[in-house]
Amino acid sequence: MILGAVLAGGRSTRFGSDKALAELGGRTLLARAVEALEAQCDAVVVVGRGTAPAPTLPDWPHPDMGPLGGIAAALHHACDAGYDEVLTCAVDSVGLGDDLLAQLTPAPAYCADQPVIGLWPAQASTTLDALLTGDGRHSMRAFAESIGARAVRFSEIPDNINTPADLESAERRSHGL
Repeated sequence: MILGAVLAGGRSTRFGSDKALAELGGRTLLARAVEALEAQCDAVVVVGRGTAPAPTLPDWPHPDMGPLGGIAAALHHACDAGYDEVLTCAVDSVGLGDDLLAQLTPAPAYCADQPVIGLWPAQASTTLDALLTGDGRHSMRAFAESIGARAVRFSEIPDNINTPADLESAERRSHGL
């Protein structure tokens, strides 16, 4: 069983407002991310927000841990609920293909251009816990390396919406401009 996890705990400082609620094509980035994972997972959670169009989880071990705190929360939930793997994406990952899961199988694997997009074994929670509570590097790539994850080159790289200009550019592309 695969749990989808949308990582939505960031502060959106470069965006200037809550980018999870920004709209692209009439739908919020949060709704788009949840829908993209719902199509490929048995269940979906949103990590790092209090309200969302899916069940929510707080970051682990506490807020402001970056994407690793969101992934840790999702991995803990997956272990507790009997899921084998967790498929993750950021709330601002737009254009996730219908073949996302297929591209990342077998786990562990991640998008080489956006490591927050990944397929992680639930039991990797113990490794991530040690990383987050230790003195080492707290980075996506350090986590991926520690569990032997493969970097996968996607044929089409999803958009990463960090600024209003990124959103505007994605909107123009969605209209073929």
